[in-house]
Amino acid sequence: MRAITASQAHDIRTAVRDADRLSGLRFAVYLGPARGRARQFAERLHAALGDDRAVLIFVDPDARALEIVTGPRARARLSDGDCRLVAMSMATTFSGGGLVTGLMRGLSALADHARL
Repeated sequence: MRAITASQAHDIRTAVRDADRLSGLRFAVYLGPARGRARQFAERLHAALGDDRAVLIFVDPDARALEIVTGPRARARLSDGDCRLVAMSMATTFSGGGLVTGLMRGLSALADHARL
């Protein structure tokens, strides 16, 4: 996996804070390899957040894995269909080499779907 720059990490953190503020949910991003199967690993990461309004975006670029995991309160405002559409859009951006752009757009789109 190509490392992201400090500026890109800052941009992602800013996008997470903006998504939190816009939606009232708690967003988190994990960028890196899974330990085991991607979905189960993402679910464990989400559970570790300990917040039923959390939304975790897991991305392993090397394995081409993308998972969006929502807690019960987040799921009430973000349907599986919403998450699938955002994931498809993110994957398209990722395939063009836009990892950070895809994450930022995905965060924005999810927050917009869940807007208060």
